[in-house]
Amino acid sequence: MESILKISDLGKTYQSAGKILTVLDHISFDVETGSTNAIVGPSGSGKTTLLGLCAGLDRPSTGSVALNGIDLSSLSEDKRAQVRNLYVGFIFQNFQLLPTLTALENIMVPLELRGETNIRTRAIDLLDKVGLADRGHHYPAQLSGGEQQRVSLARAFSNRPKILFADEPTGNLDAETAEKVIKLIFDLNKEAGTTLVLVTHDLELAGKTQRILRIKGGKLVSDNKTNG
Repeated sequence: MESILKISDLGKTYQSAGKILTVLDHISFDVETGSTNAIVGPSGSGKTTLLGLCAGLDRPSTGSVALNGIDLSSLSEDKRAQVRNLYVGFIFQNFQLLPTLTALENIMVPLELRGETNIRTRAIDLLDKVGLADRGHHYPAQLSGGEQQRVSLARAFSNRPKILFADEPTGNLDAETAEKVIKLIFDLNKEAGTTLVLVTHDLELAGKTQRILRIKGGKLVSDNKTNG
């Protein structure tokens, strides 16, 4: 299988009060195209930092990240943003919807950035897929947490991403709502043939993926295939 993501000897350090703080330390792994993967570990272990580096939201201190064959480490912020817009979808714990736009408009934003046509039709279709066809004219503040996360899921899939990064996607949801959102993530992912990289505290959720990468103290301590 070919790899969509190659992480080589990745490190991230910060200067803090005159000391060097190591958040990630010599991490290497590849992610196969079309696979589902979970990154787990205790709070403060570097999971979210790792996800940000994988997605090109930040630059590593050492090592490299290649996404879809493109070395992100050498690119400017603008070029990294272009790569993200072409290949990457995101889901965050706190939804990150634009409060002044309706649900439908939030989904249309990535499509407008890409200069696509027929964007309204595609956005309506995605809203329907996540079960919110009748909520398109509502603003985020008028939606429940679960509904907001479903809108962000529709937005994440709007640009037909090759890889989807999800950071604690069920962290702010109750158990029943979380279950529905998880099912949607995996169903949409399978239908679109997207690669999934998920950061989670939830080991039951991690077990639904094909592979679990465990991080502790900024190091990759285990990498196991699952039955997911």
